[in-house]
Amino acid sequence: MQANKPENFAQNVTEALAQPDLKMIIRRTTDKAEAKRSDAIANFPEFEKARTQGQKVKDHTIKYMDHYLAEFEKNALAQGTIVHWASTAEEASKIVLDICREHKAKKVTRSKSMLGEEIGLTHAFDNSDMERIETDLAEHIIQLAGDPPSHIIWPAMHRSREDVVKLFREFHTDPTYSEEITDLVRSARRDLRTKFLTSDIGISGSNFLLADSGSTCTVTNEGNAELTITPPKVHIVTAGIEKLVPSMAHAIPLLRLLTRSATGADITQYITFHNGPKRKNDADGPQECHIVLVDNGRTKMLAEGMEEMLRCIRCGACMNHCVVYKHIGGHAYGSVYPGPMGSVLTPHLQSLEVANKQTHACTMNGRCEDVCPVNIPLPKLLRSLRAQSWEKKYEPLTNRFVVKFFGVLAKRPQLFQLFSSCSLIFMKAFSRNGWIKYMPFTSGWTRNRDLIEPETTTFMHQYKKMKKSNSGGS
Repeated sequence: MQANKPENFAQNVTEALAQPDLKMIIRRTTDKAEAKRSDAIANFPEFEKARTQGQKVKDHTIKYMDHYLAEFEKNALAQGTIVHWASTAEEASKIVLDICREHKAKKVTRSKSMLGEEIGLTHAFDNSDMERIETDLAEHIIQLAGDPPSHIIWPAMHRSREDVVKLFREFHTDPTYSEEITDLVRSARRDLRTKFLTSDIGISGSNFLLADSGSTCTVTNEGNAELTITPPKVHIVTAGIEKLVPSMAHAIPLLRLLTRSATGADITQYITFHNGPKRKNDADGPQECHIVLVDNGRTKMLAEGMEEMLRCIRCGACMNHCVVYKHIGGHAYGSVYPGPMGSVLTPHLQSLEVANKQTHACTMNGRCEDVCPVNIPLPKLLRSLRAQSWEKKYEPLTNRFVVKFFGVLAKRPQLFQLFSSCSLIFMKAFSRNGWIKYMPFTSGWTRNRDLIEPETTTFMHQYKKMKKSNSGGS
């Protein structure tokens, strides 16, 4: 599957809605995630307190980012880790590939990292002479399918079990002919196990960077990060600079929030803190450890007043509760980060000019903010981006005309009521059995869903009538 582009958002959405099973497949996972998160929060009475605490930790670290970055670098170097700095995605990707080439690597294993996707690492390896092996089960599936990820926690959410069965039978050397999930997992394990042990370099992301120790932290459900990191001689970590926290004590409340918000579990199966290369008496571990600290627009977000978005701990709860994401899935957004958080991040990682349409794909119902474990005001940030898009004249001329026309009506109440009454008569002419399947000027809505028949009279007319009735007709 060829990756969509954010500037083609409208076309991407049309194609997503035309896929007959996509919505059902997405909702099967997101609805389950929503229910599990709800149960987890109900069984965690301290959630709101932890949420406030997590927000404070992130805000404090972002405010003093210079200090904590310097402290992290100093302590990571003391552990024996080699620290690299990358201001752009291209620079970060080049650093990683250069390290691999210096070690004459032929085979590279990688655990799931959205930062790796963000800096284009998968494409960079695919265009090199090195073999890239994705070790996360979902990433393994989409690598076999040639798909980009469609969700930051479940990258293969858009694939059904039937799809996975076909892929494993086609690509695995010793495939299962069972369709049971446990048998499919065993098939993937058999295929990946040898590759883990023969890899030249292991690459991981990091959920948190601990400034006071120079440690990195990975959180997984499968243990593949540990197998990715431990056998190879070289370990490379790629991490965004916003992943910093002052210490282990500050990481703990965020860990408690992350797992519950992401999968609805109290705690994940594997939480590992990595402290540089193998030491003299260690039983195993890499002989060389690198960390690439990536900016790629993050300091620009700070400068532009979008620092609240840097709190994000990549749990995916906002997209699991987003009515738009549930209908169109992740690929339609045309970027690494889909859903509400992606609609805020992508304009900064690429540009608002190419990604402004995603900021309008929001009903502003506020559910994303309600479930965010670190209180990111996503609707407010989206409104801010919409305002910037309007000021920079990125909106189509038709949209600008409609908004200006509405502004004229809104300032003239009598004209507004006359226009509303005429609109109701016009809409009624196209109504059949309570629904409007087609009406001029509304193809953007009626192309994929029906429009509900409006009331017989306007809201203001009904309000006046009710008020008169309540006052006894006087």
